[in-house]
Amino acid sequence: MNCFVAYDVGTSSVKSILVDASGNILASAIEEYPLQMPNPGWVEQIPHDYWSAICKATKRLVSSANIDKQTIKGIAFTTQAMGVIPMSKEGEVLYPNITWVDGRAEKQAQQIMRKLGGKKIFKSIIGVEITGKDVIPKIIWLKENKPEIFKKTYKILDVNAYLKFMCTGKMVAEWSGACSYSFDLKKKDWDRLIFKFTGAGTKKLPDLVRSIDEVGKLTTQAAAEMGLHENIGVYGGCDDTQSAALGTTAINEGEAHIYVGTSAWVGVSTAKDKGFKNGIFCLQSADPTKNIVVGITESAGVNTEWLLNTFYKNERAAMSEYELFTYLENEIKVVPAGAEYLVMTPWFLGERCPVSTTTTRSTIFNLSHLHTRAHIARAHFEGIAYNLKWSIENLEKDFGFTIKELKITGGGSQSKLWMQTIADITERKIITTSQPKNAGALGAAMCAMVGSGFLSDFQDIKKLIKTVDTFVPNEAHKSIYNELFQTYKSIYTSLKNTYANANQNRFQ
Repeated sequence: MNCFVAYDVGTSSVKSILVDASGNILASAIEEYPLQMPNPGWVEQIPHDYWSAICKATKRLVSSANIDKQTIKGIAFTTQAMGVIPMSKEGEVLYPNITWVDGRAEKQAQQIMRKLGGKKIFKSIIGVEITGKDVIPKIIWLKENKPEIFKKTYKILDVNAYLKFMCTGKMVAEWSGACSYSFDLKKKDWDRLIFKFTGAGTKKLPDLVRSIDEVGKLTTQAAAEMGLHENIGVYGGCDDTQSAALGTTAINEGEAHIYVGTSAWVGVSTAKDKGFKNGIFCLQSADPTKNIVVGITESAGVNTEWLLNTFYKNERAAMSEYELFTYLENEIKVVPAGAEYLVMTPWFLGERCPVSTTTTRSTIFNLSHLHTRAHIARAHFEGIAYNLKWSIENLEKDFGFTIKELKITGGGSQSKLWMQTIADITERKIITTSQPKNAGALGAAMCAMVGSGFLSDFQDIKKLIKTVDTFVPNEAHKSIYNELFQTYKSIYTSLKNTYANANQNRFQ
């Protein structure tokens, strides 16, 4: 039996699996790590926390599976995108990871756009505005605010590249990860002109590899820390959006998927370079021959954590996770669709799509004495679905896709009530799949399986993932949801400037 170890390294935890070449998950483990928010709008993480979690999870996998370690033939990571980790030539981490939700570089983003004549001209040329959450402005922020660190930096790595370095001692980035910086989809290289134009420079960019390339072998030190044997092949892997597409099997031309986890997104696979527009990006797929067009909702499942900690604290302390979510669903069920005209936007961390903003925050709109915590809970789940619907609208309008159904993955897909709500609000068929929590890790495993030759190509993922449930839109809810969707969009347009006035200065 040949096995592979794959890791889905998210914002709050790493989900790890040991999987055989037939796609059977032999063992799984989850290890958590913290976020740090030293200033308003800043969100950092300590890179060694990722590695420590990886090592703990790996030892648990091997122990619980009770297998011969020599059967493990490959390792791959799928990770949160847009990390900025400055590394010295000696391999020292010089600064915490400036994560994908960190919005500190708004000033630098505005400066970059002014170089091209301002927001409107920049957007007309590039396709989207950039914000303080984008990587290049963060690199400029590092250069301007931490000049000694920037000077000492040999390479800037994302999370996936950092973990590959910890495994192999080699500093390389993978194509899909490079897309969250700036990547030329035609040349399959860094978009070097953009880096030079903005002042970020190209000297600190690592060499590039594909998702299926073997970067190197597991070093003696890494093997000892992980509890594995050395010389296991470590493969390029991919970002989390790309692995989720694999994990839902939505990988053929025009097939769409939704992920609902800590964040949420809608993605459509295509062989074409579709460009950027209205916060939607065309990125390199895990499959080197394809791309994926993605609209990302910054904050989803993490908002559910806030909801539970704020309104269901006592129940959470007394119940198991399964009991708590069953209790929550039963409470929400008595609230009618539309939460009696209560609307809650999910923009706790700003937003990237369908609107790009670092200053906007969540709003609970139209609250009255009529409403209870159950109404707020229902409005929370509906708000995320409105955001996904808005992104779907833009994917169809701006990119020419026709989206009739969406395959869905992530922990949120285990809630039938939420899946029905997403079907009702988006007015699309929603299909759940057989590995909701491990779909991302399975996608990463596919990179190692294909790269090592144990599977022929990415189409083989369809043999490993099966359909579980299908949710069809309820026509009885169409009218109320369409009405409140227009209200939802108007909340942003009406309050956009107010959010900016309230938050712009304190977030810089």
